[in-house]
Amino acid sequence: MLRKIMRFIRRCVTFVSKIIYKFINPRVKVDDKTIIFVAYHGRGYSCNPKYIHKYLLTQERFKDYKMVWAVKKFKVTEIPGAKVVRYNGLKYFYYMSKAKYWVINCKMPKHIIKKDDQVYLQTWHGTPLKRLAHDIQAKEETTFYRSEMTFDQMANTYDNDVKKYNYMISPNHFSTEVFQSAFRISRKKLIETGYPRNDYLTNITDQEIAELREKYEIPEDKKVILYAPTWRDNAYNAKGYTFELQADFYRWKVLLGDEYVLVFKPHYLIINRFKRAAYLKDFVYNIGASADINELYAIADVLVTDYSSVFFDYANLNRPMYFYMFDLDEYAEELRGFYFDIYETLPGPIITDENELLKTIKEDTYDYDRLKEFNEKFNSLQDGHSTEKVVNIVFPK
Repeated sequence: MLRKIMRFIRRCVTFVSKIIYKFINPRVKVDDKTIIFVAYHGRGYSCNPKYIHKYLLTQERFKDYKMVWAVKKFKVTEIPGAKVVRYNGLKYFYYMSKAKYWVINCKMPKHIIKKDDQVYLQTWHGTPLKRLAHDIQAKEETTFYRSEMTFDQMANTYDNDVKKYNYMISPNHFSTEVFQSAFRISRKKLIETGYPRNDYLTNITDQEIAELREKYEIPEDKKVILYAPTWRDNAYNAKGYTFELQADFYRWKVLLGDEYVLVFKPHYLIINRFKRAAYLKDFVYNIGASADINELYAIADVLVTDYSSVFFDYANLNRPMYFYMFDLDEYAEELRGFYFDIYETLPGPIITDENELLKTIKEDTYDYDRLKEFNEKFNSLQDGHSTEKVVNIVFPK
């Protein structure tokens, strides 16, 4: 009961904050040296905005800038070189009104107001495998998200945000073409630079990887499998999106435990709490959804995913990956559909049976030529300097 009361109070405070925001927005002068960052609607310090922020802190010309991060309550309390404000709080709306630059990786709600002298850099958060926005091929009666929007309502949420963009980052030529179609965005607003967050993967050293393994308490004699499944549009309840785990981790331990440990990282939208059984203590490492997945990529010797775009980033490390798509028929035909022939293009085998997945990992016969071809198409821009390219375009010297 108390939780419901607190939730109601927070909603009331947010509602009042939005009203005040509409009033103060035109009255707050834009400051040319203030930048506000938002990742995944305040879910933490991550993704492309994080790596742009870290780069700016190393540049002398930004030493006088005020950096502001908007995060949900208790997600992050301190960020080096930044002022932290609560997402959807009064200070958040004040800095959204004041900041010359917005660096954001997610679709923002309609009530956000952008002034003509503000600059909105939309970094986005992945190369798309699944169809997006206007590109989704859905039946007429299909609804979207937990709010059960119609197709037109869903597409309009993108249209409203896209018209505010000054720049949008594209990680590759493929995405440049897709974004124009899906988001109906002008080509001149797209900056094809590669993703800032992937500079981390391109430049990481063996010493840094060793330090990360120590941070996550990975045994020295074990390799790491990272299992990172995505969310399903049609699996949700009143609180959020759910995920039905189709994996017997005890069987994974029996077949692979001599050589590997398993890091399990669900998508940040998944609300399930996955409890680790006592007999899996030394094999399964449950990682919170808000953890920086770049660090998990770095320590992973093998990636297992499904329809998540994580494999586009992980491919930069030139390590094996496998696609465990136990619900492939339903996902491909009844949900969003894909942008390309997954059997021809994905940099690893598609597997629908769990036993076959474990056997394939055990045999370790990964096709690296296929991965090389994939990287030539999707990761040719990831040269370790993508952040620098973005900053030089968006922030005039």
